[in-house]
Amino acid sequence: MLLERYLESLGSDAIQKALGLDGPRPAIVRPTTDPKFGDFQINGAMPLGKELGKPPRELAQPIAEVLTGVDAIEKAEVAGPGFVNIHLATDWIASKLHEAARDAGRDGVPVVEEPSKIVVDFSSPNIAKQMHVGHLRSTIIGDALARILSFMGHEVVRDNHLGDWGTQFGLLIIGMREWGDEAALQADPIVELERVYKLASERAGNDQAFAEQARVELAKLQSGDTENRRLWEHFVEVSRGNLDAVYDELDVSFDLWLGESAYHDALPGVVEELLQRGIAREDEGAVCVFWEDVNDVPKALRKQKTPFIVQKKDGAFLYSTTDIATVLYRRDALHADRALYVVDNRQGLHFQQLFAVMKLLGVDMDLEHIGFGTVLGRDGKPLRTRDASGNVITLASLLEESKQRARQRIEEGIAEGRLRVRPEEMDEVSRVVGIGAVKYADLRQNRLSDYQFDWDKMISFQGNAGPYLQYAYARSASIFAKGGLDMEAAANATIALDAPAELALGKQLLRFSDVVYQAGATSQPHLICEHIYELARAFNGFYAECPVLDAEGASRESRLGLTALTARQIRRGLGLVGIGVVDRM
Repeated sequence: MLLERYLESLGSDAIQKALGLDGPRPAIVRPTTDPKFGDFQINGAMPLGKELGKPPRELAQPIAEVLTGVDAIEKAEVAGPGFVNIHLATDWIASKLHEAARDAGRDGVPVVEEPSKIVVDFSSPNIAKQMHVGHLRSTIIGDALARILSFMGHEVVRDNHLGDWGTQFGLLIIGMREWGDEAALQADPIVELERVYKLASERAGNDQAFAEQARVELAKLQSGDTENRRLWEHFVEVSRGNLDAVYDELDVSFDLWLGESAYHDALPGVVEELLQRGIAREDEGAVCVFWEDVNDVPKALRKQKTPFIVQKKDGAFLYSTTDIATVLYRRDALHADRALYVVDNRQGLHFQQLFAVMKLLGVDMDLEHIGFGTVLGRDGKPLRTRDASGNVITLASLLEESKQRARQRIEEGIAEGRLRVRPEEMDEVSRVVGIGAVKYADLRQNRLSDYQFDWDKMISFQGNAGPYLQYAYARSASIFAKGGLDMEAAANATIALDAPAELALGKQLLRFSDVVYQAGATSQPHLICEHIYELARAFNGFYAECPVLDAEGASRESRLGLTALTARQIRRGLGLVGIGVVDRM
């Protein structure tokens, strides 16, 4: 059940009935800022004050009286200039939790009424290079959004738009012939490709003849030369193996791996259509969209002096051209309704221009740039992607360090008697906790914000950190293990919310559906992280104040049911942002 939508419906009906209006009026529902004033605030009287010529507080009073007679509402009272604060009825909350507990597959979260087909474009590393820490945010934010939207009932297509075409491959082809070591390529292909590319790039910068030869090899590749195509396919193949290893570690998967190369044959047609329709024109041999020439674009874009280049004067295409072809493919072949581009904020102008071009081409897909901020080091500056020696800090090495640091923290917890992990489970628990800590530290932030990468805060079993939430799940699961009970069977119990800590936990559990929908609608995974953190805090308060296994009769069954629903919601909520859990810790 979507709680706020339900309350909006109740509020709208109450406004119409209380004021004798001839039709429904909207009721704006928001959580109260302080629980002592109630659970939610309804604003419907204030907008009507001017229309009806009466003080909003005078209008709010009969609305509150009508709402008080509704089963879901225990008390409704007028506050401030004309708000209505409502307190939810305890028995009603308990009944809704019981319904959610019986819905083991979805925990009460409804499926969207009108599902869409949505392409989520994320990660997008370059072939022949290792993924570095700069790829982290796009990868895990995109994965979280894909999981959330899919769970809501949308048809989601996860697309990894690889950088697998362009100038670097001419350099790699000629470089492998000049300096390539087949044994090294077999032993560690990405390291060898990066070594060769660096040598070729440096040589091209100082040797025009070499640079021209690289361009010739690229042209041969793009024209279908058999040998160059074979080399390029080998580069892609060995890179995929390296990428797959990182994605497996992150538990990230894709439905499509359509890189820039997939759209190469369509690019001449894209440029020709832009020219024919007068959207682009030639200038000094290049083909560009000049925004001052175009109507029906945002004013800010019309003032943009930098053109949108789709073909350089040497005939080469750019990623702007590829992006246009990609949108057309997603419309015509995938029949997508929406496409989300999970790319950092610095690319905002590019996507503003791309989306404007697509509108001029008559594409009515919903296109959205899901931007995000920068990861900062402890010095407050952007996190370095290279170490002091100039070597790339790979994403694989970062994840490996996260596992080692998690293992160290777990061993400390075992020595202090706070944690219990069996030796044979140590590797898996360290992996789940370490990878989860890195993901949660990122995803708990509003994606538009920069955030500071801090190992000590990240891998912590206290405060707002991934291990704290995973420990809350393990603690709840351990209750059933200790009692020799089945968690799913316990979830079917009739729930009562007699103690204050039980009611506080129940109210937090009730908000899950709304949070999932808000996260999906706004592309903000941090909303789910915030909810799970508050849920874990509420559960720890409940755990401290309300005995579960030692309780008796109906209280014991009810508390077991609350614990089961809490465990499931923590597990599902973390799963929706791509974070795993363990049953014992």
